[in-house]
Amino acid sequence: SSFLVSVAFFASDASRHMNDSSSLFKFLFAWSVFLCYFFGFFGISFVDADDILATEEPIFSQVQPESASRSKKLKQVHPAAGSAPVCSVPSSFEKASVNKAELKEKADEELARMVLAGQIKDHQLEKLLDPRRAVDVRRAAFDSKLSTVGCGGALKDLPSGPSLDYSRVFGANCEIVVGYVPIPVGMVGPLTLNGQTVYIPMATTEGCLVASTNRGCKAITQGSGATSVILRDGITRAPCVRMSSAKQAADLKLWCEQPNNFATLKQAFESTTSFGKLLTVEPTVAGKNVYLRLQCFAGDAMGMNMVSKGSLAVIDHLKQVFPDLDLVALSGNMCTDKKAAATNWIHGRGKSVVIEATIPNHIVRSTLKTTVQAIVQTNINKNLVGSAMAGAIGGFNAHAANNVTAVFLATGQDPAQNVESSNCITLLEETEQGDLWICCTMPSIEVGTVGGGTGLPAQAACLKAIGCKGGGASPGDNAKQLAHVVAAATMAGELSLLAALAANTLVQAHMTHNRKPTAKPSST
Repeated sequence: SSFLVSVAFFASDASRHMNDSSSLFKFLFAWSVFLCYFFGFFGISFVDADDILATEEPIFSQVQPESASRSKKLKQVHPAAGSAPVCSVPSSFEKASVNKAELKEKADEELARMVLAGQIKDHQLEKLLDPRRAVDVRRAAFDSKLSTVGCGGALKDLPSGPSLDYSRVFGANCEIVVGYVPIPVGMVGPLTLNGQTVYIPMATTEGCLVASTNRGCKAITQGSGATSVILRDGITRAPCVRMSSAKQAADLKLWCEQPNNFATLKQAFESTTSFGKLLTVEPTVAGKNVYLRLQCFAGDAMGMNMVSKGSLAVIDHLKQVFPDLDLVALSGNMCTDKKAAATNWIHGRGKSVVIEATIPNHIVRSTLKTTVQAIVQTNINKNLVGSAMAGAIGGFNAHAANNVTAVFLATGQDPAQNVESSNCITLLEETEQGDLWICCTMPSIEVGTVGGGTGLPAQAACLKAIGCKGGGASPGDNAKQLAHVVAAATMAGELSLLAALAANTLVQAHMTHNRKPTAKPSST
């Protein structure tokens, strides 16, 4: 304000001040002081703002394309995804000042102190050191953290030795690794399945499960073996999109159901994958929302990444036809992944399998220690009536989740997907000859033999024992074989448990196999 007053005063009698050198000098000197103060004080803000913009450039570079895409209705909704996992740290955020060579020369204890001090991030240790040493340093750091909450030394009994190849784990299976949890693996079989002999690895900590399943395998093989058929094969993803009105949502549904339009969506989907094939698109309208349940053949992969990537391409194509379409969520929960849902029970997800076997009457008596009539009645009243009274969805079985999860853990599957993979209805009948017929229908077994945990050495060994490690001779062959094996293990487990219930030997069996004898007190 003083600067402006001085300028106004000078302008009011400019001619006199211009002719008076002393007066002119005073004005020039005052203005110089004003300018120095202005640039000296406010210039700091300008420089700081520039620095902030420079340091935050990676963040703005991520946000701006998204904002720009909203202003152009026909532009793709989603940029092409990079090869790095979603949970990985972008390279632009890594500290360039860290000297890797110097870090490698330091002792583990010193590196742990640096982690605790925030000088290096624990999730960056694999990149700064190596995957194996990163685990040791991280364990030391976490042991100090656990000590502050009264849990110091808790990791002492958690294995972290060289039996696990941490270079395979890093960037693929787990982050911030401090070790691994060993789970006992039992082997059941031989089991005759589709005319071939198989042995099935099961990872579990529940005593009696492997022994019981092995008894079921024995009874099935003593009969005519098991026959298994794949009814459907397609993993699903159901994006939720929102339209501007319910009318537009209905228009989108009707558009997707036209065969010619499905062909264009199929082309867009399959442009993102070498093996994936889009099988169906099932739209469901809820007000302005449309849930597009896309079903995809995924070869020998379980297929979630494949179908998710293809779904984004489908959304991009639909955006060109319906510019007002907004993607709410890539997964709208009608997939349905890792949750109990009627849609999986009715329409299937992953591999839909039906498996059956006939057990001769004398085998039921000699091996299963019960009668055909008793085991049939047990199944009806427990698995059918009991489950119906409980309001079960897909739970018309004795303990399918036990066997599904045990095979999943052994073979590197996603254990959380046992929720829908354990959907099973177990049926038993007495044949005209008086023998026992058993059947398990499992509409949503989600398995793969490539990707995920299947590449870890122990899990790969279990897949190799089954005979379905890696990709099959024809895309999907090995994954289908694994689905057959999961269903076979489930049916064997169902058979043996139902027999134990029918003969009322369940508690006795668990006390025998699940309890160790109590140690006698020492005499000293």
